[in-house]
Amino acid sequence: MIEFLFAIVIVLVLIFKLNKHKIKGKIGELRVSNQLYKLNDEEFKVINDVLIQTDDRSSQIDHIVISIYGIFVIETKNYTGWIHGNENSEYWTQSIYKKKTNFKNPIKQNWAHIYALKEILSDYKHLTYYPIIVFAGNAELKNISSTIPVIYDRELFQTIMSKRRIPNLSIEQVKNIVMKLNKVNIQDKEAKKEHIYQVKNKVHKVKQKEKSLVCPKCGGNLVVRDGQYGKFYGCPNYPNCRYTLNYKTR
Repeated sequence: MIEFLFAIVIVLVLIFKLNKHKIKGKIGELRVSNQLYKLNDEEFKVINDVLIQTDDRSSQIDHIVISIYGIFVIETKNYTGWIHGNENSEYWTQSIYKKKTNFKNPIKQNWAHIYALKEILSDYKHLTYYPIIVFAGNAELKNISSTIPVIYDRELFQTIMSKRRIPNLSIEQVKNIVMKLNKVNIQDKEAKKEHIYQVKNKVHKVKQKEKSLVCPKCGGNLVVRDGQYGKFYGCPNYPNCRYTLNYKTR
């Protein structure tokens, strides 16, 4: 019996290790969802895990909140350690003791989601969008420079409530937007797997170009420049292309 229980524990540990990123992601999304549940159903409409397809790309959005005040587009991150970032940088940094790991700027990721939504909701010319970046893990936000809210999950409810100012939509328009987003939301599991594959493939190609010191945006050969905070790689086609790469990334 003891051997059997021990075997079960081993299997569970292996399952957790193999799927720990998915499990952490789901836990983070659950913590954000708990904050969104506090919103008044009559005033705010919540759609979770939205996958939409536009002409040139697909976008997977963690949470969308539609209200008469506009649309809140929420990007969720689940990290530990210290988080450093600037809204204009290509990458942010996660620091755990002396180990530093770069990850894509979540603000730029979220703007890409908003551009996709604007394409889907092109009939609503004066619609206000509120991008919000939420860290739902045990990370500590350090040296974050951003005009867009970058917050902990516990702050999400109050952040949304603070935007209740001048109405931007009618109740009927809110209902129509919810119907439209539900209609275009791709539920097919294979399509979602394909989206994840395409994202990973794109990230891989970008990293390969960066390793070769080639600008992923325009193809120019990156050059070393001196900036306010030290050396960095910049695109030679500046100001037409403003791509930069952390000097220490390589």
